[in-house]
Amino acid sequence: MFATSLGRAARLTRRDMLRGTAITGAALVIATYLPEPGLAQGAGAPKLQPMPNAFIRIAPDDSVTVIIKHLDKGQGVTTGLSTIVAEELNADWSQMRAEFAPADAKIYSNLFFGGIQGTGGSTSIANSWMQLRLAAAAAREMLAAAAAHDWAVVPSEITIDKGIVQHTPTGKSTRFGALAASAAKLPVPQNPTLKDPKNFRLIGNPEVKRLDTPDKITGRTVYAMDIKRPGMVYAMLARPPKFGATVASFDASAAKSAQGVIGVVQVPMGVAAIGTTTWAAKQGRDALKVEWDFSKAETRSTAQILADYKQRATEPGLPALAKGDTARALASAAKVVEAEFEFPYLAHAPMEPLNCVVDLKEGGCEIWTGSQFQTVEQHVVATILGLKPEQVQIHTLYAGGSFGRRATPTADYIAEAVTIAKAWGGGRPVHYVWTREDDIKGGYYRPMVYHKVRAGLDGNGAIVAWDHHIVAQQIMEGTPFASRLIVNGVDRTTAEGITDMPYAISNVAISVHPMHAPVPVLWWRSVGHTHTAQVVEVMIDELAHAAGKDPVEFRLALLKGHPRHSGVLWLAAEKAGWGSNLPQGKGLGIAVHESFRSFVAQAAKVSVDNDGAIKVEKVVCAVDCGIAVNPDVIKAQMEGGIGYALGAALRDKITLTNGEVDQSNFHDYEPLRITDMPQVEVYIVPSSEAPTGVGEPGVPALAPAVSNAVFAATGKRLRSLPFAAASLKGA
Repeated sequence: MFATSLGRAARLTRRDMLRGTAITGAALVIATYLPEPGLAQGAGAPKLQPMPNAFIRIAPDDSVTVIIKHLDKGQGVTTGLSTIVAEELNADWSQMRAEFAPADAKIYSNLFFGGIQGTGGSTSIANSWMQLRLAAAAAREMLAAAAAHDWAVVPSEITIDKGIVQHTPTGKSTRFGALAASAAKLPVPQNPTLKDPKNFRLIGNPEVKRLDTPDKITGRTVYAMDIKRPGMVYAMLARPPKFGATVASFDASAAKSAQGVIGVVQVPMGVAAIGTTTWAAKQGRDALKVEWDFSKAETRSTAQILADYKQRATEPGLPALAKGDTARALASAAKVVEAEFEFPYLAHAPMEPLNCVVDLKEGGCEIWTGSQFQTVEQHVVATILGLKPEQVQIHTLYAGGSFGRRATPTADYIAEAVTIAKAWGGGRPVHYVWTREDDIKGGYYRPMVYHKVRAGLDGNGAIVAWDHHIVAQQIMEGTPFASRLIVNGVDRTTAEGITDMPYAISNVAISVHPMHAPVPVLWWRSVGHTHTAQVVEVMIDELAHAAGKDPVEFRLALLKGHPRHSGVLWLAAEKAGWGSNLPQGKGLGIAVHESFRSFVAQAAKVSVDNDGAIKVEKVVCAVDCGIAVNPDVIKAQMEGGIGYALGAALRDKITLTNGEVDQSNFHDYEPLRITDMPQVEVYIVPSSEAPTGVGEPGVPALAPAVSNAVFAATGKRLRSLPFAAASLKGA
């Protein structure tokens, strides 16, 4: 926990961490108990033990470095996790530093992931909350005890505030760095006293600034694209134009004659060119003449795939939820509302394309990348190279976005890099790079999904039945999470947000129709909620209008017993001026949704012109994510989620023609432009609940809020995404 002469540059090895109290000359390490990995605090879970040496390093210069076990891909977890430590430690914010943890699931597992070190599901703050509070509280008590011993006073008379350790009666004071060595000799308190939340100074403080901002502004932040290793070469891969195709034959003569190309290798996923620069590798890759075998490839176009989906929806599906007698209730309903919703494949399209540096050595492998699933990547690489997972060293770096793309169960781009480096056998580090075209055309994608819904109202306008069919490829199939998340053949993420919808409906039948295709699919920011929230919230709005009731009041009547849903719904509606009269061509719509244990309501104000163009003018967002660790970060994530979701709602889609992806770059898979971004107001609900995630929950409510606003403005429903704005012309 406490570094000595090497200060911030000191590094603790796993052996150091596990062997107990030991002086190495570089750092003094405290013994710790490591809890059973994969179990979170809660019923049946073992009590978490304080682990200060695994997560905190205090240097002689008084800096406090927090070892971050999660990837920061822009969502701000380095700041959030450091805030938790600084609060319990009573450090000054200026002391705080952050450093990514080594790949070691025995110490740094995500407590919600079953022993896997990884980042996703908006779990970073939630699963680290108590773990880091305990570690920092133990460190604080050790510092106080060390000071009390040095000054021959009782520990209860020691106070720590803003990095200053003080004995109030005598006025003696010192700083953290001066106490590091003596504190490290003390046993780790097993039941440290946690601060009362009413005394929080940094947690919940909107003035706490992000740790990573200064280095990103000045360009000091290191991404995988910045890595330079001695003798490093570069590689790019020619992959099949249709998913599922393989190499039949290839001619590398033109590629090998390109300037700077030093190698060409065939690997299972395609043919790679190795060059002395990225440009040389690209020139060599583009000069390859490859004949592809399409016998097992996807050859359908989007229209045919959708037709197959619609046909599948007419066949019996797998039950995801069956409550009451839906068929009977629908047959006796006074009014039945039917609707279809279509959702395309979507690319993640992070600003930093996939890339990594691989250095194969005798008896080991080093990798530099924005690693999101360290444990998966270690095991995949170890299998490829015939190593043990612990022989694969991963240096986690900041990532320029991900939205789920870096967390692949196959470790796809890292597996490609290692396979290429192994096949080439050049004995030099290899920087493997995807281009933007590779990223857009190469998968993985949010699945294409089709929904068909029938809902019935009684004579009083109450919902009496909900019958729902979902057709999609299942993300979790074949992944390490399948055993936990696929039950009776149904992937929980396919129907999440529907099977657990909070509305009080007595008769509900949800059926899932799994589809299979060579097109690779993956979780996309907010996973199943990306489409289920759109369906549920647009249907609820449509039912409210069919019942002749106000959409907010209609929802609130169905949300009795769900105070957190109701709370954000009321707040968003109030702040947006719900019920006020708007000019012709303008509308206000609302949606509320829970995802990743956070509750978000959004009210969207839109205008629609005579040509059908939609302009989202303003979005009011209310979020209940438990204790707000960093309000500024929470607001930024809500704003970012709204922008990300709006791009998908307005225009984003991946389509196929005869199995080939039509889009290739940001000119035809267009991210949201600044001119499209609405004014956003974010309101955070005060809460004493444990913090939950915010990286993804800002996404689901946006599209239905806008859809419902468009209906309010035009009287026309836009159900499918992206919006068919042409249908609004003249509305």
